[in-house]
Amino acid sequence: MNIRMLVGLAGNEYSLAPGDEREFPEKEAIRLIDAGYAVPVAEEKIERAVALPVFERRGKKGKTDVVSHENNGGGDK
Repeated sequence: MNIRMLVGLAGNEYSLAPGDEREFPEKEAIRLIDAGYAVPVAEEKIERAVALPVFERRGKKGKTDVVSHENNGGGDK
């Protein structure tokens, strides 16, 4: 029986991390599932598309122009 580990498990023939899948004899697989260490893997895998988050990029924020471009009547005439 093919199972997916929920916890790490090591033995003489294997070293498994959470998320690893491995074929075990049916009795041992059931024992690991009943103990909460693993879950059964469906025979047919279904691929799913996952959209990655899109981060909005904005322009660089800076100070607004504090000097007027128009002649505001100041200075020498």
